[in-house]
Amino acid sequence: MRLGLVLSEAGSGLRRNFSMVVSIVLVTFVSLTFVGVAALMQLQIGQMKGFWYDKAQVAVYLCNDAVQNSNCPSAATTDEIAAVKTALSSAPVKTFVKSFRFEDHQLAYTNFKKQFKGNPVADYVTPDILNEAFWVNLNDPNQSAVISEAISGMPGVDAVTDQRRLLDQIFAVLNTASITAATIAALMLVAAALLISTTIRLSAFSRRREIGIMRLVGASNRFIQTPFILEGVLASLIGSVLAAAATIGIVQFFIQGYLQTAQRDINFVTISEAIVVVPILIGAGVVLAAVSANVAISRYLRV
Repeated sequence: MRLGLVLSEAGSGLRRNFSMVVSIVLVTFVSLTFVGVAALMQLQIGQMKGFWYDKAQVAVYLCNDAVQNSNCPSAATTDEIAAVKTALSSAPVKTFVKSFRFEDHQLAYTNFKKQFKGNPVADYVTPDILNEAFWVNLNDPNQSAVISEAISGMPGVDAVTDQRRLLDQIFAVLNTASITAATIAALMLVAAALLISTTIRLSAFSRRREIGIMRLVGASNRFIQTPFILEGVLASLIGSVLAAAATIGIVQFFIQGYLQTAQRDINFVTISEAIVVVPILIGAGVVLAAVSANVAISRYLRV
């Protein structure tokens, strides 16, 4: 098979069907950009889970006069606070506890003001409204049930809360968004495959006389198919490269340029991590185009 002739036929086909080539480029670009965004979201979710789950604490909230209930008829006394501290330091529990600290009303108020700085609600909060609490760091965050079983029900204890439960709800929302993006990307890839297939069939139909002549002179199906497959692959390759560039651009200018500047306490996806997605996008685009074009031209030649 003469490579120069095959490439010449592919180039001729790209020139003849320029508008359809542009449509392949665009639909491949859009669909693979969705794939890139979905991949970035999964990378970000995994990174945030590792970062925040390690920092997640168990909060032992003590009774407060401001909010009374059946478990807390009055504020926790000094002896009850000391009993909770002793329980956290006891042998059965200590093996699970990495460290813990006590937060009194004033310290809770200071932290609250920092967290809600600029929020008008903070102006109406006073130290006595906020619960005193023990903040517990665990050696294994998955063992939070041990603390709950050991401390819940003790006199002066209002509630034992695991921050991981709140994080699970947040990550559930993020995972749903990621799955939605992946679903849209899958639908767009199906549309891209159908468009590539249709474009190749139309290209073959427009050159049916040439195909007939090649068959008469004994050209094999492989020789006839190859230029059409190359047309689809080259057009899709351009779209894949654009999608990869868009993915890198999202990380560079939006995630690192905007989000990282606004939220310095969170580790966001970096360029080096995003680069891992690039060969996946390009490979997916090339394979998608090659398979779609091969199926389309093979079915056309059998007709």
